[in-house]
Amino acid sequence: MNDRAIGIFDSGLGGLTVVSEILAAMPEEDVIYLGDSARVPYGIKSAETIRRFALEDAAFLLSKQPKLLVVACNTASAAAIEAIEQCSSVPVVDVIRPGAAEAVRATDGAIGVVGTEATIASGAYRRAIHELDSDRQVIEAACPLLVPIVEEGRDPSDPIVLHVLADYLARLQRLRPGVLILGCTHYPLLSAAISKLMGPEVKLVSSASAAAQYVRFVMAESGMRRRTGTQGLVSCYTTDNSARFSRLAGRFIGPRSQLESVEHIGTEDLAEALESLGGSLRTPLP
Repeated sequence: MNDRAIGIFDSGLGGLTVVSEILAAMPEEDVIYLGDSARVPYGIKSAETIRRFALEDAAFLLSKQPKLLVVACNTASAAAIEAIEQCSSVPVVDVIRPGAAEAVRATDGAIGVVGTEATIASGAYRRAIHELDSDRQVIEAACPLLVPIVEEGRDPSDPIVLHVLADYLARLQRLRPGVLILGCTHYPLLSAAISKLMGPEVKLVSSASAAAQYVRFVMAESGMRRRTGTQGLVSCYTTDNSARFSRLAGRFIGPRSQLESVEHIGTEDLAEALESLGGSLRTPLP
């Protein structure tokens, strides 16, 4: 069990920020990553579609027999975490609850949240925060263009990027929350520009970093840490252009020596994995 990989999925490249944080904390761990780049972004789709995509992604990774599954997509976490937990044979970690908990610990003031349309519309962060502190003020802003901007590989200093960020953050700049949750795992790549616009007094909380620290805690508590001194490897699957995925992945996970392979799979393979998983369950998939 300890030698199995950690399975992680996202709608595209963004979840590699979670991979980067996990490798920094536990460099000996192997990771299997799925980026559903053919269907990115998830954040502008219906809750039903997001839920189906997320279950397909989870089923594909579960077919690889990981020791733990990380839903590194905030949108998928918001729409499908309960359904994924019900069908998973291994522990599941999302990115919303760890991010909300870190934000509550970080300030006594208001908490800002930026995320995709679907994440913000779901109210998942507001609920998670209010479960910890029912009186806490939560200020949310949907930022639908940020995932495509990051997936394009645009430089954070690009004037177009800065103009879009300034528009999305205008209300949050006026209201000055104590912390701002980056409620999408793509957003850490824009953190320097976001921090500059929000000012040094507003602490940024990365849902990717918070989730990685929670993964470390869960694995330590359950004795799942890999007992080896060798450096772990990252094996990636993508539903779109594998060469482009490989080229851009280095921006997210740093040294590419850990990136062992990038393999293309079709979205039909994900659907088949879900069908196979459903057939192996005693009760129907939720």
